[in-house]
Amino acid sequence: MVKITADSTCDLSENIIKAMNITLIPLHIIAGEQVFRDGVDITPPDIFRLVEQEEQFCKTSAVNVYQYVSVFQELSPQYEAIIHICIGSEFSTCYQNACLAAGQFNNVYVIDSRNLSTGSGHIVYDAAVMAQQGKDPTEICRTLDMTIPKVEASFVIDRLDYLHKGGRCSGLEAVGAKILNIKPCIEVVHGKMKVGKKYRGSFEHCLEHYVKDRLSNRTDIDYSRIFITHPVCADKTVARVKELVDKYADFEEVIETRAGCTISSHCGPNTLGILFKRKL
Repeated sequence: MVKITADSTCDLSENIIKAMNITLIPLHIIAGEQVFRDGVDITPPDIFRLVEQEEQFCKTSAVNVYQYVSVFQELSPQYEAIIHICIGSEFSTCYQNACLAAGQFNNVYVIDSRNLSTGSGHIVYDAAVMAQQGKDPTEICRTLDMTIPKVEASFVIDRLDYLHKGGRCSGLEAVGAKILNIKPCIEVVHGKMKVGKKYRGSFEHCLEHYVKDRLSNRTDIDYSRIFITHPVCADKTVARVKELVDKYADFEEVIETRAGCTISSHCGPNTLGILFKRKL
C-alpha cells in the first residue's frame, strides 16, 4: 500500500485527511520569539488576534530536513512507498528539504505541487484516491506530474496590509489599494504567484465578478471537483459564493475548506479563492 503525506499548506479539511489516511507535516509559524506548528499549536484566528490586537506580525518557516526524515523514518517500514506532496518550490524550501530527506530512503517519492493551499490540495486528494485504488507509486507520480499544470488556483484579497507586513507588496501599494477600494486577484501561474485582475468595491461585490470571470463561458474546466477556500469569511459570503459556483458551473463536488496558517498569515482574514482543474 502507498502512503500519502503532505505539507500542512494543502489546506484540506480534517474529514478528508482522516478519510483518506493522509499524514500532514506542519510548517512553522513564527511570532516574535515563539515558534508554532501550523494547525497544531496555532490556528488562523490566533494569527489574526496576534496581528490585530497585539500588532505582532507572523512569519512562516519551512519544514526542515530533520523533521521530514523523522516522519519518513516512522512511516517507510510500514508501507510499500511514501509519496509526499510539497507546497510549490517557488514559495518555500520545503521541496528542497523533503528531497534531501527522501534521499535517505529507497521508497520515498517527493512531488513539487507547484502550487499552494488547495491548489496543492487537489494533487494531494488525487494522490490519496489513487493510493486507495491500489495503484503503484510510479503510476501515481506520473499521473500527478501530468495533473499539476492543470490546477487553476486564485484568491481575492480584501486588504493588502498583511502582504505589506510580510514584505510582499509596498506600503504605497497597500495604501493605494485601501483608498481606491481595490481587491486584487492573486493567481498561481507556472508555479509562481502573480497579481491578476484588480477588482473595485466591497469584498462581496468583487467576489461576484471574480467567480463569474473564473467560471463562466469556459469549455476547458474539469468539473469533477472545486474547492472554495478561505480562512474565516462570513457564512453569508461563502454561501453566496457557493450559489454563484452553482450558477456558472456544474461541479460534481463543491468542497469548502479553511485556509491554514500559511495563507492566513500572508493574506489576512477576508481572503477567498475557488480552485479547480482544467481539462487540458
